[in-house]
Amino acid sequence: MTYNLECPVTGYKDTDVVTMAHGSGGESMQRLIKEMFAKAFPDLQSDNDAAVIGVFLENIVISTDSFVVNPIFFPGGDIGSLSVHGTVNDITMMGGIPQWMTAAFILEEGFPMKDLERIVFSIAEASKKARVRIVTGDTKVVECSHTKIVKDEETRETKTVPNPGIYINTTGIGYSKLESWEIPKPEDVAVGNKIIISGDIGRHGMAIMSVRNGLELDPPILSDSAPLNFMVRELLHKVRPLCMRDATRGGVGAVLNEIARSAKLHLRIDEEKVPVDKNVRGLAEILGLDPLNIANEGRFVLFVKPQDAEKSVEILHQFEGGEKAAIIGEVVAEHKRGLVTAKTLLGSEKVIHMPAGELLPRIC
Repeated sequence: MTYNLECPVTGYKDTDVVTMAHGSGGESMQRLIKEMFAKAFPDLQSDNDAAVIGVFLENIVISTDSFVVNPIFFPGGDIGSLSVHGTVNDITMMGGIPQWMTAAFILEEGFPMKDLERIVFSIAEASKKARVRIVTGDTKVVECSHTKIVKDEETRETKTVPNPGIYINTTGIGYSKLESWEIPKPEDVAVGNKIIISGDIGRHGMAIMSVRNGLELDPPILSDSAPLNFMVRELLHKVRPLCMRDATRGGVGAVLNEIARSAKLHLRIDEEKVPVDKNVRGLAEILGLDPLNIANEGRFVLFVKPQDAEKSVEILHQFEGGEKAAIIGEVVAEHKRGLVTAKTLLGSEKVIHMPAGELLPRIC
């Protein structure tokens, strides 16, 4: 069977302006990175969310990220804890041990001080739990550029009022004890490797969407936002992860496509083996979304040799958030063109494409 891997997607030069799709984690963002940023910055390690830099006898691991999630408070977390978890996890996926972080705040004039205090203390608590230290930062205040429509309780008329926001940039620094050949990377993926997901998927994206749509679910969908460094550190002690990637924007589908393209191999998963909470699946069906393409903030995809697969799952099961870790597929030899397919619940096989547009904007 011949698979068509082409999809008509907006490239970065096809529009005169930046679109939301350019920040989606999907095809448009990948083209922007590869065709603009990577060409301008030749030292950019663009295939990963963190860079490993050899300094004397140690490998230093550095990652930077910006957080613009809307809403800033959501079930299971907020923009503060999310900014810590996101950066900690990017360093961790490279086999690094996160140690220090910077935190820079861009505040719009009029932002409530009580909300800022709540977010700052959330960062403090999250960094303490992840065992990283906030060592420097920056604060800027800009004019408020956002508004919202509210209804006057007395007159029942609607009016437009300022809606100031907050944006956070964090940079993480850590170190790696791994030799260069041991650093997890797509190039080490090979036919026969098993594909593992560290827990049930889609929680973060659906937690955001439930708030945006005013849905009161019972029980509520909680974001999976969490640090992965302790879980991965235990893995590194007992097995050799060949490749790891946290499944954030674009979800598991985007991550698998990125790795398949880098490795130039065919990845096949079994949809029935992918753990999805019933509330997440139900809301995704209502919204017409595939859980494989929904963002996570505390889940990662892992590739290991077949003999390490069961042991890896057992290790993940010992940690909070890893209780539903599962082997979901393997690397096969049928096609070597960066292909991802899934066996469906009906027994057929479908191609999992890289997400083309912005499914859920501003989820991190």
